[in-house]
Amino acid sequence: MTTIAARLRRLGTEAGFAGIRIDRVWGAMLAILLAVAVLDPEQAGSSLRFVVDALVSTAPYLAASIAIAAYAGATGADALVARAFSGRIGAMIFLAALFGGLSPFCSCGVIPLIAALLAMGVPLAPVMAFWLASPVIDPAQFVLTAGTIGTEFAVAKTAAAVGLGLFGGFGTLWLGRAGFLSDPLRPGVGNGGCGGAKMRNPKPPVWAFWNEPERIAKFRAEGMKATLFLVKWLALAFLLESLMLVWLPAETVAAAVGGEGLWPIVVATLVGVPAYLNGYAALPLVSGLMAQGMAPGAGLSFLVAGGVSSLPAAIAVFALVKRPVFALYLGFALSGSLIAGIAFQAIQ
Repeated sequence: MTTIAARLRRLGTEAGFAGIRIDRVWGAMLAILLAVAVLDPEQAGSSLRFVVDALVSTAPYLAASIAIAAYAGATGADALVARAFSGRIGAMIFLAALFGGLSPFCSCGVIPLIAALLAMGVPLAPVMAFWLASPVIDPAQFVLTAGTIGTEFAVAKTAAAVGLGLFGGFGTLWLGRAGFLSDPLRPGVGNGGCGGAKMRNPKPPVWAFWNEPERIAKFRAEGMKATLFLVKWLALAFLLESLMLVWLPAETVAAAVGGEGLWPIVVATLVGVPAYLNGYAALPLVSGLMAQGMAPGAGLSFLVAGGVSSLPAAIAVFALVKRPVFALYLGFALSGSLIAGIAFQAIQ
């Protein structure tokens, strides 16, 4: 995708010395690894293995999404996708929130898809709806939640995911129409640049792109650029995740949100937003706390907030949108998770 290439050039602020140009994301990862190697050499090796293993496990999602994005760019079909999302924003928000809440995508697997949608010029509102809903739950996690905490809680978590998506999607739409998000994406991503041109002047796609050497070259180039863009941000996310899991144990975070009443729900939300917890690992911890008296609403708020604001999801947002939109994303995660917890607690 040409827009991702432009994004790569802008996000890749290079530090030039001795004729070497270093992308700032790779530079940050190298600096972190060197610092950890000095403080805890064993942990540096463990973190590096964690990053490699996580990238390998995410590879199928990356490969499929990058291939689709490169194919769309080479054939010109990305213009049709962007066009299909135009003029029906309300319906798209509903569909995006529903699909996000029911889809099997985790916060890592959804990143390539979101990057492709934004690069194709899909409006931010339905993308925000999908982005907020998708990391909260998936079919496998629904079954595990029902088995560890209960079916009612699993249904509530699914409803919270869809509701959070609708809340963020329509909130983004309203703010955009009010003029607060007139230019939400970073330069070179989404509706700006060639993405906007494709939406304004769509051309018939060439599905059999392999018959034209120029389109074959474009397919390869777009696939490579998209791969470099996505891999570096995912690698940074996984590196930070590995350190948080060691230095900020899940048990410590979860133990801070015990108790009953409204205040634990507020605390659970505040703790859940900045803290990363694997959705599957967090379930038995929350189940144990609830068995000891933790409010169900607090448990729901903690799981929803932690899922939405996980490092892979949050870093992906930061990489593709401007800082005010990133703050808006976290704001939706915070307020939406709090509302979901209070509502669930009220019906208990």
